Amino acid sequence: AFLNSSLGADDAFQVERQLRDGDLDLLYVAPERLLTPRFLSLLERASIALFAIDEAHCVSQWGHDFRPEYRQLTMLHERWPEIPRIALTATADAPTRREIVERLALEDARQFVSSFDRPNIRYTVVAKDDGRRQLLDFLDDHRGDSGIVYCLSRKKVDATAAALAEGGLRALPYHAGLSGAVREENQTRFLREEGVIMVATIAFGMGINK
Repeated sequence: AFLNSSLGADDAFQVERQLRDGDLDLLYVAPERLLTPRFLSLLERASIALFAIDEAHCVSQWGHDFRPEYRQLTMLHERWPEIPRIALTATADAPTRREIVERLALEDARQFVSSFDRPNIRYTVVAKDDGRRQLLDFLDDHRGDSGIVYCLSRKKVDATAAALAEGGLRALPYHAGLSGAVREENQTRFLREEGVIMVATIAFGMGINK
């Protein structure tokens, strides 16, 4: 289960009850919520087997994802020293890994590091001439494929999605200006259907397994 601001009061209470009763195998919660006195009190009444700190690179003040609350997560070890902890990240170079160890007091922890190489991913850069025409030509070579076209603004997302749809492509927009229902519907279609092109701002794509 998860606890965040998208849940109504009744649903949040139900999750909290399940946590207290030991009915959950896994609970997702942001550090900002975890550090509140109310949630810490809730943890005192729960049986916890493991603390998993995901996106651990957020402890690095030099990274673009820095979140100060991550640095306060050392209190988990101070408050519950008997409960094991793991820190997980897919984007930490050697200096960042050292900072994770230091900031989260994991000096005695074993480190498991695999390659950053993703053989199924490649970058190709071309000079921009006529962006719209180049995009259409590229997509024409990938008829029936799924993909994401990123734009810098919501206005550009809407215009590009409309242009692609007019060209006979199954293109859907995704940005923060759309209602939650529309975003969810478009994301679900992208995940479940083939040949769907999502035109989006960078608000889309994190955690997508397609």
